[in-house]
Amino acid sequence: MKNKLVDLNNHLFAQLERLGDEDLKGDALTTEIERSRAITGVAKQLVQIGQLALDAEKFKQEHSNIPMTCLPEMLESK
Repeated sequence: MKNKLVDLNNHLFAQLERLGDEDLKGDALTTEIERSRAITGVAKQLVQIGQLALDAEKFKQEHSNIPMTCLPEMLESK
């Protein structure tokens, strides 16, 4: 996988730093606020996907006696 959760963390902190720039005003500030909303929306989705994958893996571990052929391919760990 190309991107990792640490990359997401770095992007979020970089955006926080941009928002904390006290020299940012007017249209530039508005643009950063909009960018922050977009980044936050994507970040929430990525975290939810990660949680779903983790929950699926936990389910597989807890129910190892049940065939897991019913899991969607994206939830299978290889």
